[in-house]
Amino acid sequence: MNPRSVIITYLLFSTNHTESLKSSTHNVHTLRITQNMLQTITPLKNTKHLLVSAYVDQRVKDLDIRIIGIFKRDSIQPLHCVFCCTNVLSKTTPATILQHSDHFGFPFATTDVMCQIPQNCNATRVTLLTTPDKESASDSTWLPIRNQKSDRQKEENMKFDFTVCISNLFGDYNNVLQFHYKLQMVIYNTSCGPELDRLLQNYSQEGFVEMVPWPIDKHLNPSRGWLHSEHGGDVHYFGQLTTLNECIYRSMERSRYVLLNDIDEIIMPYQHDDLMSLMNTLQNQNPNTGIFLIENHTYPKKPFNQSKWGPLPQWNGVPGFDILVHIYREEPNRNIYHPHKLIVQPRAVQQTSVHDVLMMSATKFKVPPDVCRIIHSPIRTPTDPPLDRLHVDTRLWDFKDKLLPNVIKVLQRAELLTSETQN
Repeated sequence: MNPRSVIITYLLFSTNHTESLKSSTHNVHTLRITQNMLQTITPLKNTKHLLVSAYVDQRVKDLDIRIIGIFKRDSIQPLHCVFCCTNVLSKTTPATILQHSDHFGFPFATTDVMCQIPQNCNATRVTLLTTPDKESASDSTWLPIRNQKSDRQKEENMKFDFTVCISNLFGDYNNVLQFHYKLQMVIYNTSCGPELDRLLQNYSQEGFVEMVPWPIDKHLNPSRGWLHSEHGGDVHYFGQLTTLNECIYRSMERSRYVLLNDIDEIIMPYQHDDLMSLMNTLQNQNPNTGIFLIENHTYPKKPFNQSKWGPLPQWNGVPGFDILVHIYREEPNRNIYHPHKLIVQPRAVQQTSVHDVLMMSATKFKVPPDVCRIIHSPIRTPTDPPLDRLHVDTRLWDFKDKLLPNVIKVLQRAELLTSETQN
């Protein structure tokens, strides 16, 4: 690989805002999509379903377009595709409906609709109909067709090396400190209180963050939990599964790798200085692999002994907690199911869930935790293990000298930090 700086873009979906992150050793590019530019959730006429986006995808024989949607599972009906062919409507073609297998019992599930483009149609937009009569498309909402390239983008010519997809921010998430470190350390973000909004706007103006509106609560009763039988609601975690899949397709023609992890998680290499070095090693050792599973390790919040470990900066008045003080790692119980998060080659993925890929065209590899693991710093944990059952892990401190000046600089630019608030 030619010696160039590693490029990371962060893509976020939220009911208020969306975010992206940046590592101290990486440049970050981020885009912004506003409501006026693109409607991200579109009700499908005469159904209970929602449409999100459409992409060229010719990996399924005789099919050309994949429409990503959220469908009511008990109301699936035949659908028909119709295209705008340079301002002329095409004839309709039958749709193939592929419901994702993971839905955690919720009434609505991520669903792909596959369409074939008719011959001699230079399709730019697509919509779905409940009847084969194309005249009924006149008052339909059309989805622009993305990823329209004559040739598949070669991997070495990808615009970005990594895209970090941060699914829905909700509940007025406002952990500014955790978010900012994640930005510097390469992590996904989502959620919005006023201070975090100010920080995101600052990053957005600099071109580091792509903010994708995700007004799922205007269409459904989204759940704040992962299991319908326990948490109720219409759809899993504010539509998290749909946003992860949408982000993979959005990144397919521009990014070598996509990272799928939560806002409170950092995918951290332990034997390499950065993600690109890690992935070069893993890819050389596993040339047919396109899905890399990273083991989750929880770092519960414990009192930080400054007299033992040395002082860290104090961010008085800045919301959230400093993840640098989360140095106690809980050993996972591998006798029961233990979750992973993902680094994937997007072109190898057709459907994904949160902890595993559902449909793929490449092999999977579980990365050993001494090579790379997730530093998960949740706001709260279900148990509170004593210190003698935890392991000290200060890997994040290896980046402290590069991180802290950038943290100070950005917080000051966003007017969240003054000389009085920093000790």
